[in-house]
Formats: sequence, structure tokens, C-alpha cells
Amino acid sequence: MKCIKTILFYIFICCSTFSATGQSISVNDSYTAQQLVENVLVNSSCATITNPIATGDTFTAGKKSYGYFNAGTSSFPFTEGVLLSTWSSKYSEGPFVRNQGGGDTSWLGDSDLEKELGFTTINATILEFDFTPLTNFISFDYIFASNEYQDDFPCRFSDGFAFLIKEKGSTANYQNLAVIPGTTTPVSSLSIHPLILPFGVFGGCPAKNENYFEGYSSATSPTNYSAQTVVMNAQTNVIAGTTYHIKLVIADDTFQYYDSAVFLKAGSFSPKIDLGPDRLLTTNNPVCFGESYTIDTKLPASYSYKWFKDAIEIIGETSPSLIVTDTGNYKVEITLTPATCMTTDEIKVEYVAKIVLNDTTLSQCDDNSDGITVFDLTRVDALVKNNASGLSSIVYYESLADAQAKVNPIANPTNYQNKTANQIVFASTTNSYGCANYAEVQLQISNNSIAAQTPITNCDDDTVQDGLYHFDLNVQVTPQVLSGLPAGLIVEYYLNFTDAIAQKNPLPNVFNNTIANQQIIYARIVNGSDCYAITPETLIVQSFNPPNFQEESDILCNGSSINLIVSSGFSGYLWNTGETTNSINVTTPGNYSVKVTNTNGCVATKTFNISASGIATITGATINDFDGNKNSVLIEYTGVGNYEFSLDGSFFQDDPLFNPVAPGDYLVYVRDKNGCGLSNPFKIYVLDYPRYFTPNGDGYNDVWEIRNLDLLPKSTITIFDRYGKLVKELSSASSGWNGNFNGYSLPSDDYWFNLTFEDGRIIKGHFSLKR
Repeated sequence: MKCIKTILFYIFICCSTFSATGQSISVNDSYTAQQLVENVLVNSSCATITNPIATGDTFTAGKKSYGYFNAGTSSFPFTEGVLLSTWSSKYSEGPFVRNQGGGDTSWLGDSDLEKELGFTTINATILEFDFTPLTNFISFDYIFASNEYQDDFPCRFSDGFAFLIKEKGSTANYQNLAVIPGTTTPVSSLSIHPLILPFGVFGGCPAKNENYFEGYSSATSPTNYSAQTVVMNAQTNVIAGTTYHIKLVIADDTFQYYDSAVFLKAGSFSPKIDLGPDRLLTTNNPVCFGESYTIDTKLPASYSYKWFKDAIEIIGETSPSLIVTDTGNYKVEITLTPATCMTTDEIKVEYVAKIVLNDTTLSQCDDNSDGITVFDLTRVDALVKNNASGLSSIVYYESLADAQAKVNPIANPTNYQNKTANQIVFASTTNSYGCANYAEVQLQISNNSIAAQTPITNCDDDTVQDGLYHFDLNVQVTPQVLSGLPAGLIVEYYLNFTDAIAQKNPLPNVFNNTIANQQIIYARIVNGSDCYAITPETLIVQSFNPPNFQEESDILCNGSSINLIVSSGFSGYLWNTGETTNSINVTTPGNYSVKVTNTNGCVATKTFNISASGIATITGATINDFDGNKNSVLIEYTGVGNYEFSLDGSFFQDDPLFNPVAPGDYLVYVRDKNGCGLSNPFKIYVLDYPRYFTPNGDGYNDVWEIRNLDLLPKSTITIFDRYGKLVKELSSASSGWNGNFNGYSLPSDDYWFNLTFEDGRIIKGHFSLKR
């Protein structure tokens, strides 16, 4: 670091020139320590200054590292003041010339400063003195300026300074007043600088406390430093009449190059009074309504005091402190003795508007009339707050003293059991400024009486008669509960008394009982946030399940009637036909129902499904014949009944298809299974041909013929031998073939035939002649 700093110094010093303009500060280094302290820095009779000492550069002939400065016509923030630097103070005159430096390695640093800053120093300049204030507060304004604000130096090192104070003769450590406000960090180019960007071989670093950095200097700057801070303020409380030792010291960081200075504003280092910060709404520290606020100078009563409010003197107030109770601009003028000098200070005090709370009562019901029950205190939160917004959550206490001390809050305000009848608890809330107010909440036991309640009965109208049904509590129960009570009450329902007291788990308005047939629930009557009364309500479910009321189905034969009957003895009947007797006679099919009512008003419904039925009409038959064992008959019919079928009137089957059917004539019947009757008979014929015949004169099977062919009078039969020779032709009226041809008996053999019907259909087959 030393090599880099030294090389940069000599490179740039050769390229620099000194110049001055009329807009630079002027420095006079001929002032003594006493002149600098008494005539410039303090310049007040309100303090006693003794033993002023200044030390610094003793190695530059005719030059001092401290002196008096005057801003002249320049833009420097201070008109005049005291200058402490790490080189000859005259070099501080502007404008800024880059990388100038001075000092000497024989010019030592300061051990107190090194202890405060934690690094080795060189070229220290010190102004120290003893100081006895007549007030309780001192402060002074200063500016730190430095040539360390070049390149990346603020990232790596800085000259240091401190404004040290302690009671004279004390062995305690000094207190450093030259710190970043609100911290203990010393002011330097390391702790206050903007963003330093990297360049070349030099790195960069982020900004630190940049709001305290005034800016870099230019060729017309009033001082010969590369940059400076804004006007800073050092301050501390002191004890009037106590002597303190003040030590103002600045020094280089290890090396004598790139110097720095501290500019102290003339007259700023003087005893003052501090009445404290303004108490304002805008700064969130106003005084709470109803509180008194003491403005205290913390100075002896032997001084002379005048107090003012809004520029008007408060006659008779001559004490070191003033108790105020309302908003105003307050000022004190103090004549300090024995110096007979005057000092003054002002403070603005604003009061917060009163938090308006409501005292209220909270009524709760009691299960056993002992005056002790459980309260949900939070139910009156909004009422206590008067619906005001911006207030904190309500906290409840058993005594006002606890509320004001903020101790022993009620741990569970939603479930608080009172200690005594008509007990008072205290509600506390605060506004956004932390101001509190309190309200009383009287816990009352409700002793309102409720008329005897009649059980509420519902019929079990579900399909399953289990004693469970629903109740519309608002419609069925609430009117009875509120009958004769004041207007404006509402009713809530709960399964048990404990829930009703705590207002937990309310029942829905449409409630399905959970205990079959009979159940007790509890109605809580509410007046705003108060419990007016709690009363049990009995819910009864009447089951009504008469015997033989299952759905029935029956048959009505066409042209007849049927009686539909239910038991007598019910208190009411209503058929869907409008009739009101226990039986009706119906002549048409359909769905019939009857609702019967018992003495409890419960209703049961029975349904009759009446279906039509009647005698069938046979419209024909589909016959498959001349097919041997495959002959079949399919009966064709119309009707609305449930039928069975027969070919002989004796044996019936469910299927209208019969097979196999032997050749012959039949009387076909269709019978209604529901008992509505038998159809008219229907004559059918099944035809087939014999497969052989034996014309031997024994009177049995002597001729070959087709039975019932006479029913088809226009049918013809032609018979052929195996060679196709026509041997016989028959009509439907013929008596058959006896096996002869032209008077001769034909031999046993197979013969073929063609049967031609009137509609042109032809059936072909063959048969055997056996001798």
C-alpha cells in the first residue's frame, strides 16, 4: 500500500500546479489555541474555557497545521471557523489540485485517536481544552474534507479524526462524537463515499452512507481537497457545572500523503439546551390524550426561566421544567448565572385525539342460577371500539390497574368464567401511536324467563321409517320461542347446553335429528351480543307405517270392474281420483293411490297398479305341413291379456307355436291366464301325405290319399312311376289311388307325385307301394 500511495503521489505531484482564485477560502494560521477556542469556536459567555492547547506541524518553518478560516465570497458552507489538517493549513485554500500532499515522517500521530480508530496514525493535529458548560447539551457543526477521495482509496484506507470528550480527570475512555448519526462508526472516507467503480489495477467497492457525501471537488472548488462530506453535527448531553476535557484530533493513516482536514463552524461549539425531539403526529411520537408531558431543561433552579406557548409568555411559569397538557409550540428563555448569558430552545408538542370507547354490558345465560357462567368477551369488541378503525385488538383485564400496567391480561377472553355476579372487566386498546384508553364491560347474568315450550312434532315422511326426519327450525320452532318476547331478538340452535353457552357449533336451520323419534336441542335467544335466555326444545318424529301398505298390482278384465280397498279406521282418506272413502270401484286400468292420515296428522300412501286384460281373438294360424315331423302350427291372435294356447282345449302351453304337429284337423283355443276367459275355437287343418300304402284288400291302408285335401277343392295330384310314366291323376274330391293302372295291379315300388294347389304352389314327394 505504501509503495502504491507513494508512486501515485510523485507521479501526479509533478503534473500539478498551485493556483488560487478569489472564490477560495482564506486561512490564517497565526491564531493561538486560545483565540481559536474562545474567540472562534466557542465565542460564548455561557461556558468557561480553560487550558486551550493546539499542537501539530512543527516541522515546516512558519507554517501551522491549524488555523482560522474565512469563506469570503466562496460557496463554502461555513462563513468562518477553525481548521485542523494533516498538512500546513494554508494548503487548504482552493482550488483543488489533484494529489497534492505534505507532512513529515517525524511528525507523530496520536495514541488516543489510534485507540478510537484502531489503526496507526501520523501527522496528528490536536486542539484541546477544558470546558465547563452552564447547560446540559453541547453540539457543533463540522465538515470532513480529504484528498483520500481519489481513485479507489476510499475502498482501502483513510485518514482519521475524532472529537473526544470525557469528564476532566476521569480515567474512563473518551467518547467520540464524530460518528455516523445513530451509530458508533467514525466519520471517514472509508465510511462515507459513493460507489467506486474498478479501473486499471484498482478494484472498486459499493457506496457507504452516500447520503452524507457532499460530492467531488472541481477546478473552482473553495478548498484544496478532492471531496468532502455534508455538514455533520456532533452532539452530546453534559451536566451543567461539570468540567469536561475536549480533544479535537485529526491524523494521517500511516502515511503522510493525501491529506485531510476538519472544518469547525465558528460559534457552533457552545453550550445549548435540548428540550428533546418535537412530539408530532407526523413523526409518530405525539403525546397521548389526557396525559401530561413534562418539558424539562434539566438545568439548575437558580437560573432564570421564561416559558412561552405559541409565542405568548406563560405568566408565573419560572421553573426549569414545564408540564403541558395540550398542543402548542413551547419555548423557554434561560438566563444563565453567574455568566448572565441567555440561551433558548423550542419544542413542538401535538396531542392525539381522544380514543372514544364505550362502556357496555355483556349478558350471558346461566345454566344453574349460581351467577357464574362463561363469557365470550370478544363479542363486544366492536361495541367497545365504537366501530372505530385503526385501533389495536382489545385486551381484557380483571382490574383497571392491571390494564394500565399492561399486566395479567385475561388469557382466554373467548372463554372467560366470571368470578362474581355482575363483575366488571376492563377493555384496553391502543391507537397507531401506542396511546391507550380503557372501557368497562359489566358481565351480567341473564335471568329472563321463557314460556313453557310445546314439543315440535314432524311425521317421518321418508321412505324408510326410522324415526329420523328434518325440521325447519326457523319456521317450526322460532315463532314459539319468540312468542311474547321483545322485538329484535334472534334465535340460534345448538345440540347441547355447553355449545349454547359458548355459541359454538350452531345447528343449521334445516336440522335432521340425530336421535331417533325424540331429541332435545337448545335454543339460545340473542339480543345483539347478549344472551337473553336459553331454553330446551323437544323435537319428536312420528313414524307411520300401516300394515299391508306395500304397492299392489291387479288385473282388470275388459268390461268388468274391481274394488280397491284399504283398511278402515284411519282418520282420513284421499284417493287420486278425489274420493275420500277407504275403497273405490274402478272400471279402467291405471295407477291408483290413496293417502291415509292418522290421528297425529301423519300420512301414508298406498299405490295400486291396475293392468288391463281380456279374452283373446284368434285371427289365424301359420301352418307348416307336408313336412312330416317338422309340421308346425303358429297361432295368430290379438288381445291385451297374458295368454296360454291349446290345439285341443285340454292341454295349454305358454308358446303359441306348436311342433311337431300330426296331420289332422284341430280346434285351436287361447286362454287368458288372468282368468278373463277363453277365446272362441278356431278350426285348422294340418295336411300331409302317407309315406306308403298296402293295397292288399285287408281294409287297412288300402289306398294312398291325402286327408282333408277336399278342403282345397281346386288342388290336383299326378302320380308317376319311377320312369316318369303317369299312372294316376286325382282331384281333391277323389277317394285316393288303389295301386291299379288300367285295371292291372302295379308292382311294389316307389312312386312319385306332384300336388298342385290353386295358388300354383307345388309340393313334390314320393311314397312306397307295398304288396
